[in-house]
Amino acid sequence: MDTRRHPRFRVEVEIRVYPHNSAVVRGHTVDLSESGISALLREELRVDEVVRLEFTLPLGDVEVLALVRQRNAFRYGFQFLEADAANNLIARTCGELAMQQSADNPPST
Repeated sequence: MDTRRHPRFRVEVEIRVYPHNSAVVRGHTVDLSESGISALLREELRVDEVVRLEFTLPLGDVEVLALVRQRNAFRYGFQFLEADAANNLIARTCGELAMQQSADNPPST
């Protein structure tokens, strides 16, 4: 059973991850929620490290601090740490994705 606070939505965009004192790590997002994002990355990150994320959603550019929460092979899960304008943009995007993805996958009867 998935006990997440917020539903996740499929979204694939380029992402740039800026670890402290390291070069940028590039990859692609897998899914997004109001509290975090997952991505496939080309380089390794440390779990529990705070990083800066940059990515572009359909409603605009996002720059946000996040905690590396988990790693499974090349897939990483990030928890957003800031409550600001970026989170408002993320919440609005999740709302739009919810409507789009539910229309793409109507409930079966």
